[in-house]
Amino acid sequence: MVEPIVKRPHYRFEIRKKDTKVGKGFSLKELKESGLSVQEAKKLGIRIDKRRKTSYPENVEALKKLKEQEKKQAQ
Repeated sequence: MVEPIVKRPHYRFEIRKKDTKVGKGFSLKELKESGLSVQEAKKLGIRIDKRRKTSYPENVEALKKLKEQEKKQAQ
């Protein structure tokens, strides 16, 4: 299962070692950039977070790899 990576919110006095965390789902913009539709993503079991507006290149690449793997398995 592919998990989306999102940035953590920054608090003024809190120091964290990690700046990223696992998100609730991929944004619609990330799906569009990877060439997947919402229906295709749901069929593949990919979680979608409609509230997110950001797009991270790591997530787009992960979705592209997953799409290629699914095409290879279908053949």
